[in-house]
Amino acid sequence: MARAPRAPWKRANPRKRAGKASKHLTPAQKSAAKTRARRAGRRYPNLVDNMRMAAKKTTKAKSSKAKSSKSKSAKTRKRKSAKRGVKKTARKRGISAKEKDPRGGLTAAGRKAFARKQGAHLKPGVTKPESEMTPQEMRRKGSWAVRFYGRAKLPPLVDARGKPTRHALSAHAWGEPVPKTVAAARRIAAKGERLLARYHRAKAKP
Repeated sequence: MARAPRAPWKRANPRKRAGKASKHLTPAQKSAAKTRARRAGRRYPNLVDNMRMAAKKTTKAKSSKAKSSKSKSAKTRKRKSAKRGVKKTARKRGISAKEKDPRGGLTAAGRKAFARKQGAHLKPGVTKPESEMTPQEMRRKGSWAVRFYGRAKLPPLVDARGKPTRHALSAHAWGEPVPKTVAAARRIAAKGERLLARYHRAKAKP
């Protein structure tokens, strides 16, 4: 027949047996132990009340630790999924990492690769000040700005980690500040419309 468990006040302190120092209750735990004792009709809290309060502290600590690890794993999953998304996009377009400029746009090797694969004759973005642009450069930059940042629904400008996406980084290749908000992207589109208007005025002159 199994023996009934001994009462806690008849057992040795497990922390002392393990050679560890005893832990004291916090003021909040002491107050909670006193409340528990009053509800049970006792004037002062006993060992069981104190043990219950100490156990609650351990449970809360474990719960918060579990929540923290869950949130960390969720963030890790988001980062991995964002990386996978970038890799898939690059594969679809047939662009290798060497052909992409990390600051935005394509490298010279990337433009050559496009010419080989698709027959496209891509040129570097126009980064000159507006006062120094030729009408053709105004047309090119204006067309790019409206096409990229003037569309009704913009692609994401930042990823899950808050870093600019390749779509946003293309602004750097054209000498514009990298937009992280829709308002910033729309400002680039408005500048593009002004450049196109200037180009059409210059073209209309005899």
